[in-house]
Amino acid sequence: MRLNHTEVVSADEIEAIHEASLTILERIGMEFLCPEARSIMNEVGADIDEASGRVRFPRELVISSVAKAPSEFTLHSWNPDHDLQIGGRWLAYGTVGSAPHYIDRDGVRRTGDRNAFRDLLKLAQSLNTVHFIGGYPYSLGRQRNRDVLEMARIARGIDEHTLLHEPSVFSVVNSNSPLRLDTPMSQGMIEFARHNQPIVMTPFTLAGAMAPITLAGALAQQNAEALAGITFLQCVNAGTPVVYGGFTSNVDMQSGAPAFGTPEYVRTAMIGGQLARHYALPYRSSNVCAANALDAQAAYESVFSLWGCVMGGVNFMMHGAGWMEGGLHASLEKMVLDADLLQMVTQIMEPVIVDVDTLAIDTIESVGPGGHFFGTQHTQDRFRNAFYKPLISDWRNYETWQEAGSPQAPDRAKLLAARFLDAYEPPPMDPAIRAELDAFVARRVAEGGVPTDY
Repeated sequence: MRLNHTEVVSADEIEAIHEASLTILERIGMEFLCPEARSIMNEVGADIDEASGRVRFPRELVISSVAKAPSEFTLHSWNPDHDLQIGGRWLAYGTVGSAPHYIDRDGVRRTGDRNAFRDLLKLAQSLNTVHFIGGYPYSLGRQRNRDVLEMARIARGIDEHTLLHEPSVFSVVNSNSPLRLDTPMSQGMIEFARHNQPIVMTPFTLAGAMAPITLAGALAQQNAEALAGITFLQCVNAGTPVVYGGFTSNVDMQSGAPAFGTPEYVRTAMIGGQLARHYALPYRSSNVCAANALDAQAAYESVFSLWGCVMGGVNFMMHGAGWMEGGLHASLEKMVLDADLLQMVTQIMEPVIVDVDTLAIDTIESVGPGGHFFGTQHTQDRFRNAFYKPLISDWRNYETWQEAGSPQAPDRAKLLAARFLDAYEPPPMDPAIRAELDAFVARRVAEGGVPTDY
């Protein structure tokens, strides 16, 4: 990332949010529903109320614990060429994750299933602007996370010792705002921390619903919940990689529906980045919208969400491509549109090279007043890669566009999604690793899978 971050509030105001968050954790606390999690916090000196499950955090514990988390880490892929550096000035784009519904190739909204997820995976692997798969990465329970870790180990062809030293799979944790952490999330956090795998700690704080209606109050609560989760992880295993997650937006006060891509979302995304940098932690934000169809609302809400992310200094962009309907459905066509937007954002962040060659004084002199630059050698040497060509945009004149059947953005996105899927080729995998993965899955299915009685 080469653009400077936007500082929406002053350093004194960031400090005020920080102090308010510490006061919330010390005076009000956070409810931990998992007895094992409460026991861990009791051992490090937190104040535990077993009757209510309330955990109150001494501010010194929070400050010292958060300082143990790394500022950057590498997320290792089973293909080393695709390892990701998380933190600092690095920026990684991910796909939509966790949506319960799906818009299929025929434009029908239906409940998501394995085949739908496979289509999303295939499309994501065909788009070179997508760096990681959002999938369904939520930290739900102990055994599910153990299975994920074992599958990641097998896929990489490594032993457990290497996995412990090379973070390979992430999990997202949403606290149950306001101020509650449930048992499945806590169990997943414990498993990941004990295996030194990163957790993206993300409160889901909607101002006016699950958080105060003022942005300052919502951010103070977001920060308190994020710090509580990060503190807990460091108490499980000091040095566990974490990502500070910001996901504060507002609701429509008439209907109660979540709103995204709003001015409020943009501002809190930027301030969330300031808070993450205050603690020297990698920052997660999201490209989100509340649109139900691939229309103007979907485009402009995503553009504003992206702007909040990027100017907030995001390192780990969840839901970068494909998120619709406030997260209730994933869309192949929206994934293509978002890939276009992400590539534009990437191009915007590239530096403008200013030197003798690019200033082109001699070329300007050769053309002189009243000429054009199409035929100059300076243009001919560069025209193929001079500018970014969007996937979706149609720059033909109106008459030519009409002759082509008047294609609109949703039509082009649908066509491109189909082309990518039809041309998909799976990445190569060692047959022995594939056989070991298949055997593991077959064994876990035969054993009955994951229990759901938390």
